[in-house]
Amino acid sequence: MDDFNERSQERKKVNPFLSIWLHPKQTTRYMIEEKSIGFALLLLSIGYIGVTLSDLIDKISVIDFSPWLILLFCVIAAPISGIIGTAFLALIAWLFGKLFKGTGTYSHLFKGLSLTAIPSIVLIPFYLIWLFTSPESLMDPDFAGPYPWVIWIAILLSIVVAIWNLIITVGIIAEAHQITNWRAFFTLYIPGILLIVLIILIIVLFAAIGILAGT
Repeated sequence: MDDFNERSQERKKVNPFLSIWLHPKQTTRYMIEEKSIGFALLLLSIGYIGVTLSDLIDKISVIDFSPWLILLFCVIAAPISGIIGTAFLALIAWLFGKLFKGTGTYSHLFKGLSLTAIPSIVLIPFYLIWLFTSPESLMDPDFAGPYPWVIWIAILLSIVVAIWNLIITVGIIAEAHQITNWRAFFTLYIPGILLIVLIILIIVLFAAIGILAGT
């Protein structure tokens, strides 16, 4: 009983915003056992502001809008895109995790995967600076003028966040499903491989039909 109380107290000291970077499994267990769906939605709403801001790169269709209006749109779109994207990813991870004897519930996967939004929070200040100081260089793919200093930091951080998200996602799925990292890796990437194979088969099928129709 004392060991259980000590473990519970240790979990309560976890700060998800810091621990997810280096301790994804510990943070996931804390998230599953101590936090609500509402907290997960809050993480998605905040973190996906960084995602939507980074998606503005080469979006010339919105270049004529005020930066404040674009920011407002990003803030509104963030929770919608975050919830939909995470809900879909959680469904895939839940279904394919069962193939590897995973024991996590859909709720566990959703709450755990909401943690992947945290790294994107670091993108927010740099993309905001980029948006307000040089929106043309951010959204115009043909921009030829001098680039602001913030672009290099924003792009570098985007690459780091993208890579780190892939790493921590494997740990999150492994912990939520109580499976090994390798099984979690295949749970995450098998659906993508199958989708690519399906797309290739569809392209080949339509090409074959076109060739046969032309002969």
